[in-house]
Amino acid sequence: MKSFKDKIVVITGAGSGIGRALALEFEKHGARLALNDYNEDGLTETCSLLQNDSEETIYSQVFDVSDEQAMFDFAATIKNRWGNAHVIINNAGISGFTEPLYTTPVSAYKKVMDINFFGVLYGTKAFLPHLVENNEGAVVNISSVFGMIGYPGATDYCASKFAVRGFTEALSVEFHQSPISIHTVHPGGIKTNITDSALNDDPDRDFDDAFLTTPPEKLAKRIIRGIQKGEPRIIYGNQSRQIWLASRFLPKRIQNRVLWNKLRGIMKLDKYKLFIKGL
Repeated sequence: MKSFKDKIVVITGAGSGIGRALALEFEKHGARLALNDYNEDGLTETCSLLQNDSEETIYSQVFDVSDEQAMFDFAATIKNRWGNAHVIINNAGISGFTEPLYTTPVSAYKKVMDINFFGVLYGTKAFLPHLVENNEGAVVNISSVFGMIGYPGATDYCASKFAVRGFTEALSVEFHQSPISIHTVHPGGIKTNITDSALNDDPDRDFDDAFLTTPPEKLAKRIIRGIQKGEPRIIYGNQSRQIWLASRFLPKRIQNRVLWNKLRGIMKLDKYKLFIKGL
């Protein structure tokens, strides 16, 4: 897909960060925007930042992407209102519990998977029939660089983002002969407020400040170029290239050692003394 003029672009998690940046950038390309977020205030603010607030160009709806019925109702509403969508960007996500496996409750894994993976699944299932009827379009699912390499204290988050990656890559094989393009996005350190969604009260702010540095506006532009070029994998953001290279070429034992040594200075290692002797 080369042009987004008058195309219907659906973006989940549009109330802040990457989702907001995508909405603002797609508006510049003349797209009609169907926006979602769980946070009503954030979504309202995004809509207020858009230049054209006509009912024919912007539609927004507040709901939790882990609600399957709400997602399918959203798709039906867009179709009844404007017709079939052309691009679905499953962006909504949360950061997780930010603790080692030993101290992360099973409920955290269920919550993170419900939003980060099943939200992507529901968005894809709900809107993909629109694209098939159009015989054109793009599915864009936001994974993470931590969908390529494991990160300590984020087993729940990594599990969800690896799941998004596997799901989307399998889907891209199914559609490889179709005019519909399938894209997995692996953002590096993008400067967003995702850590505000941590499920515990003790996220590692030192790491956040050092890692989350790339403006989301730059990623939004990169994603749009990736769609236009039909790139199945889009990797962009602070340290994304280094992490991708490590995931491709470093043996797993070396990956583990490098990650541990790099992060031990900023992680709260007393959390890991529970199960690692001599720490």
